[in-house]
Amino acid sequence: MDDHAFTKAADAAMARVFSRLQDEDPDELDCDLAMGVLSMEFADGKKCILNRQSAARQIWLAEGATAWHFAADDAGHWVDTKGRGTLGAVLSEVLSRRLGRRIDLTTA
Repeated sequence: MDDHAFTKAADAAMARVFSRLQDEDPDELDCDLAMGVLSMEFADGKKCILNRQSAARQIWLAEGATAWHFAADDAGHWVDTKGRGTLGAVLSEVLSRRLGRRIDLTTA
């Protein structure tokens, strides 16, 4: 995947996640997407950040002291480089835990 294709694919993945999160109560989860960074802020002020890492051709997710690095596989799915799951599954798990209710982004 060249730089242009990576940027296009990563931005599309983050836009899908952002779009799905727009229906959430902004008092519980406030989201902002700009310049390859999706910032998710919770009611307690803590954040979860999803960002495009062009040099590595990965999407990185950080929440608290934990981080995940996702690379596109041959089918175009964003998969954690340490085998911890897909971007949608991992982010669903993180947000569900933080919000105390089920959030499903597995198709995002």
